[in-house]
Amino acid sequence: MDKEIRQAVFAGLDYWAFVAYGSHHPMSKALYQFRASAEKDNLRYCLFTELDRWGSSNKPTTLPQEHIGLMADRNYLRVVGDRPLYFLGFIAPASIERNWKGVAGLREQIEKFRKIAAGSGLADPYIVLAGDRNFLMREARNIGGDATGSYALTVGNGRGSFADLARIAERGWDELSNGHLPVVPTVMTGWDRRPRIENPVPWEKKQRPGEGMENFFAAPTKKELADHLAHALGWVAARPQGEQAPVVLIYAWNENDEGGWLMPTLPCQTDRLDALREVLKKTAAPSRKPELC
Repeated sequence: MDKEIRQAVFAGLDYWAFVAYGSHHPMSKALYQFRASAEKDNLRYCLFTELDRWGSSNKPTTLPQEHIGLMADRNYLRVVGDRPLYFLGFIAPASIERNWKGVAGLREQIEKFRKIAAGSGLADPYIVLAGDRNFLMREARNIGGDATGSYALTVGNGRGSFADLARIAERGWDELSNGHLPVVPTVMTGWDRRPRIENPVPWEKKQRPGEGMENFFAAPTKKELADHLAHALGWVAARPQGEQAPVVLIYAWNENDEGGWLMPTLPCQTDRLDALREVLKKTAAPSRKPELC
């Protein structure tokens, strides 16, 4: 974990967004390793959680309160006004109707979330809603979000060059901007799920081994990745006043089996870190790199 933090800092990253589960969930191990790391103060973090993990109006979970507790961490990412950043994602209209009895019910729960945060001495959380783009374009403001965004931006059964994938992602930013809220643009580092297609994960029950191996986008060159990130930063800067998001999100640090990663791969391939560094730190990798692997 210490080494991965140093890698992220070398690349110029300000923060990691951890997919957030409960404290006892096995998928939370990385978050708690990070929080225990001696290097943790060199990199901030925030949370990106699935709406379904909040439960329902009839049976809400305690996860929101747990996440508010984490927001008190010294290195939790705060944006303008000292507001802790929180992504609430994988939002779909059907689940809102089923679990919250509609938009008004979810809005009420988000208002409770904000009140609990205020009662804990925190500034008002900056909540980014992610999920069904067409739905959020219409309803994000009514739900009570501060901004919209995406976990990843691709198309079903998509295939092509990385340039094709970047165009899909950038078109997604534009679509969300029609809702006239700030949009956190998601920068794609790739989309190639062949490892998961060969060896399906337990939670993707519809995936059959080997089905869809032809559906992937080519990996980016160093320049293509740098250009895509630069486009995202420029896109935010060009948004109207009041619609500029405080951050950009990159998919992803380590979604390696989906083709989206930044972390070095064997034996010590750091081109993606170098690409980010050139944009974020406006400097090429030094001739004598620090020990990254």
